[in-house]
Amino acid sequence: MSEESTAEEVVEHGYARPMVRIRGLHKSFGDLQVLKGIDIDVKPGEVVCVIGPSGSGKSTLLRCVNLLERPTRGEIEVDGVVLTHRDCDLDKARRRIGMVFQQFNLFPHLTVLENVTVAMRKVLKVDKKTAVETARGQLASVGVGDKAGEYPARLSGGQQQRVAIARALAMRPHLMLFDEPTSALDPELVGDVLTVMRDLAESGMTMLVVTHEMGFAREVADRVVFMDDGVIVEEGAPAQVIGDPQHERTRTFLHRVLHPIDD
Repeated sequence: MSEESTAEEVVEHGYARPMVRIRGLHKSFGDLQVLKGIDIDVKPGEVVCVIGPSGSGKSTLLRCVNLLERPTRGEIEVDGVVLTHRDCDLDKARRRIGMVFQQFNLFPHLTVLENVTVAMRKVLKVDKKTAVETARGQLASVGVGDKAGEYPARLSGGQQQRVAIARALAMRPHLMLFDEPTSALDPELVGDVLTVMRDLAESGMTMLVVTHEMGFAREVADRVVFMDDGVIVEEGAPAQVIGDPQHERTRTFLHRVLHPIDD
């Protein structure tokens, strides 16, 4: 897929090339094995939600996808580029990947508009007028267009997270990674962020989402992946994995998440 292409399917040998292709992914921190051999594909335009208990390796998996964490071994390919190849231009490859973290990571000394335009101007070398127009459009699309002149400290957590999403989208990514994007938010603010993510999914963006929001996963995901202890235990359609899990470990986890009072 070329630098200018969108998340349309590219067909090779009669099959759609995955947007994300991971094979034999292992990650250790010292003696601690966090990922123990992950194989997964994400198709162009697909929304994959990764669920599982704390410490299962979900966030590490996501951080490995754009090499914020270097795999111990294994291969990661995004948009036709093998990121784990020693000759890969990581800076160039990462421009195709947007990531939204648990924390918002906005620059406190910059306005909302400046936060969204800074990477476009410095990394993509977009001129100021175009960057401002793009930023205003993205901010409007996530419902904070009226906050362009504000500083992050004057925004709610939900508004800050929507600015972070707008900042990622302004870079024209082919893939969006979300790492528990609502976990730091007060409950009443979660809905606004999830609505933005639903709209993004409906637009055809390829998304890999680590989440504890089972309702979102059930409604929006094309596929749900359940991880535990560094491996993929079960994956499939939301109705299968969440509605009728086949593995005892999946059933136990979902019971505790969906029926915490019973425990």
